[in-house]
Amino acid sequence: MNPYHKFNFHKEMRNVMKPIRIPIPAVDFKPPVYHCHRAVKPFLLDGRLDKPFWEDAPFTSAFLDIEGEHMPVPRFLTRAKMLWDDENLYFGAQLDGNEIWGHVSERDDVIFQDNDFEIFIDPDSDTQRYYEFEMNVLNTIWDLFLPAAYRDSGGALNGYDIKGLRTAVYVDGTVNDPSASNRYWSVEVVIPFAALTECLPEKRAPREGEYYRINFSRVQWKTDVKDGKYQKRTDSSTGQLLPEDNWVWAPTGVVNIHYPELWGFVFFTNTAKTAHSYTIPEDEYRKWELRKLYYAQQIFLDLNGHYSDHLEELTDILEKYAPGNANHTVKPLPYRIETTSHTFEIACPSSDKKKELRIYLNGKIEVK
Repeated sequence: MNPYHKFNFHKEMRNVMKPIRIPIPAVDFKPPVYHCHRAVKPFLLDGRLDKPFWEDAPFTSAFLDIEGEHMPVPRFLTRAKMLWDDENLYFGAQLDGNEIWGHVSERDDVIFQDNDFEIFIDPDSDTQRYYEFEMNVLNTIWDLFLPAAYRDSGGALNGYDIKGLRTAVYVDGTVNDPSASNRYWSVEVVIPFAALTECLPEKRAPREGEYYRINFSRVQWKTDVKDGKYQKRTDSSTGQLLPEDNWVWAPTGVVNIHYPELWGFVFFTNTAKTAHSYTIPEDEYRKWELRKLYYAQQIFLDLNGHYSDHLEELTDILEKYAPGNANHTVKPLPYRIETTSHTFEIACPSSDKKKELRIYLNGKIEVK
């Protein structure tokens, strides 16, 4: 996934006189949920998922186009699995398809120039201080830390390395050989919780019932075979490369995976018996209402040069600029909106009315 903004502007936005920096997603808040069981069997890192270690781990739902279910179904199946123990978070993924190729061989190079598999992890669901990991079929990796999303002037720390990271790839076929009987490639990724909790107040593994926000992405380029080699397909009229396909577990509604508020919920469970007892907390739905007003504030600024402290003006923005049938309004909650000439804060009560949920100009969500 290109970490820089690659927005696909919807028809509703094409007549806007000024550019919209942060588009409203074309999907509603319906993130997938996964119950991550505790690992109980010995682990051998070899990239294969057809072994006892993974038997009790369900696959995620099949990946979809990043823009949502209204887009064509991906031409190749992609699914992932997760397990955990006191030390590590384990990922496995299988990427079906007969186009198995790769060339990038240096760590922290631009992996998505090849077909790749990507993991995004936000351990505290505040949409900031999250981790990005990419790998190709050659087991070349790129790991980054993002203090905030690119849209919020986050800027990735490209020199960051995940301490204790371990990876492996298995190929059912032959890399860079279109004539081979290629079926799929699979990956295993092991990330220590010690690395994922560096920025958290409590530097520990999760407990039963707690959750991380996680997403996966598969970049798949369209290719043709010429002279026995894969070549990226080009537009016949312009000669330019066709854009890559981006297939994800949790669609973000725009061609930009750096919308952490829409990533999936991964609940940690000690046994399979409790695996279906956790649902998305009500406060996460309230955070989404605040997030929609955050989008509206950003567009209001783009159009007017200042922020609005009037709910009606912000809901008018949603009604006009939200694409499709999603996100055209907000739930009737007692919102508090405060602005200055250069910033804003929007808040609403938590579901138990004991705390306040807040969102700021930089996109950060807090519970106070």
